Amino acid sequence: EIRKAFIAREGYQLLSADYSQIELRILAHMANEKNMIEAFNEGIDIHTQTATKIFMVQKEDVTSSMRRIAKTVNFGIVYGQTEFGLSSQLNISRKEASEFMKTYFASFPSIHSFMNEVISFCQENGYVKTLFNRRREIPEINDKNFMTREFGKRAAMNAPIQGSAADLIKIAMIKVVERMKKEKVKSKLLLQIHDELIFEVPKEEMETMISLVKEEMENVLELKVPLQASISCG
Repeated sequence: EIRKAFIAREGYQLLSADYSQIELRILAHMANEKNMIEAFNEGIDIHTQTATKIFMVQKEDVTSSMRRIAKTVNFGIVYGQTEFGLSSQLNISRKEASEFMKTYFASFPSIHSFMNEVISFCQENGYVKTLFNRRREIPEINDKNFMTREFGKRAAMNAPIQGSAADLIKIAMIKVVERMKKEKVKSKLLLQIHDELIFEVPKEEMETMISLVKEEMENVLELKVPLQASISCG
């Protein structure tokens, strides 16, 4: 409903381009997790792939409810979620949440070792780094208070992934705008929201802009998995 309040001016349309599952793609790359890399490279839906692992079923037997749980687990891992957090989010027992996480880490072993390495590095150095070597200081990781330390661990697991995604969209913005200047288009970059860019585009430039934005966003960085930008306009 809120989106309906934003209207492009006369003769223009809004174009929205957002990265598809950017954090999970960055996680697959940084952790060098073979199963995840394979899924992304073969264009398999990552949440369905995770569901086949944690429920031990074939792809065709994954229900929408299984996929929903797998999606929550996938993103929960990115946010350094605990079994307590997962159990309350999915409304299941802690035992079930714990089983899901155990199976998940057994299916994607490189993610588990990557997370542990990040925590150890942070405990030793007091900071973590993004793919582009931007630092986030996390002094909480060695705090005397248990809860503060746990927060530090979650932040340490999450910051390299979300921080890299944040860096990536900023670089994409620069590349897209440079290309727009080169092509002398009338379109304007209006907004950046998380992993999404919004443009105001004259109707006659729409086709040019769709291919320009997609090309620049998907080629910002070479990862072990493809970057994918979904584009819509109206």
